[in-house]
Amino acid sequence: MSSKLNILLVTLLVACALALVNSQYRARNLFIELEKLQQQSRQLDIDWAQLQLDQSTLGKNSRIEQIARTDLNMVPLSPARTQYLTEGKE
Repeated sequence: MSSKLNILLVTLLVACALALVNSQYRARNLFIELEKLQQQSRQLDIDWAQLQLDQSTLGKNSRIEQIARTDLNMVPLSPARTQYLTEGKE
């Protein structure tokens, strides 16, 4: 009776040890995955801040006017160049 109980207890001990090793392995892998995702989150935050800075810089009126004048050869509108359309009456 005692030897059967010892075999049962040893079997349970080995099963618990294997379960412990498995859970530590999974916990380690999950921790590594968490670190990767946190790093990716930090990089996305940096990219987002850079995009917001770029948007504020590129959207300024002075930059838009400069590009319109130099690249598109546009000139400011003046009353002498304005044509008004009126509805013709029959």
